[in-house]
Amino acid sequence: MGAEQKRRERGLVFVISAPSGTGKTTLVRGAMKQLPDLHFSISYTTRSPRANERENEDYYFISPSIFQKMVERGEFLEWAEVLGNRYGTTLASVSQLVSKGMDLILDIDTQGAKMVMEKVDQTILIYILPPSLEALRERLVKRGLDSPEIIQLRLASARKDMEEAHWYHYLIVNEKIDDAIEKLKAIVIAERCRKVKDSILGEKMREWEEHHGKNYC
Repeated sequence: MGAEQKRRERGLVFVISAPSGTGKTTLVRGAMKQLPDLHFSISYTTRSPRANERENEDYYFISPSIFQKMVERGEFLEWAEVLGNRYGTTLASVSQLVSKGMDLILDIDTQGAKMVMEKVDQTILIYILPPSLEALRERLVKRGLDSPEIIQLRLASARKDMEEAHWYHYLIVNEKIDDAIEKLKAIVIAERCRKVKDSILGEKMREWEEHHGKNYC
């Protein structure tokens, strides 16, 4: 992997967006376990942690006042407010990791995706869809984290959010998690190959010329 990492130079940025309850966290973790040098960019949020979430692993949980100060200082690459809570990704954290050649996954909504696309060259956008809105409703109810009122708000938000999926580069329907993981892995591998295409070609052409000369037929 070392030679390929040198060819890539700067890391790739993959933006994953999906309605809440679609299973993107499970999907991302599954792909990261099987792909080397793929890292998760941890976002900041003002909401309280859920029972299965860990500080510094799933999110950085901060107060609204601290979040606002970070906004005023221009620290965020992107940030958005969703159902009364704010979420953001810092520019410093992304720039530092990408400059080291690390490929990053950003779990952000469509608002944030647009900001990242404007500020980071060659961002790869991937949208995750549930099989249906009814399937999404069942998943939200089953996970037991939200009241019926919040579930209705999430479903309404999901329907509106899906209208933005058309400008993403890739679309994955998460009907079976194993199949969805394989599709996400395929996208990452394909984009890595595309990224290093020109450098590999140039390297092979130089090797050819060194051994056979420019006019060899």
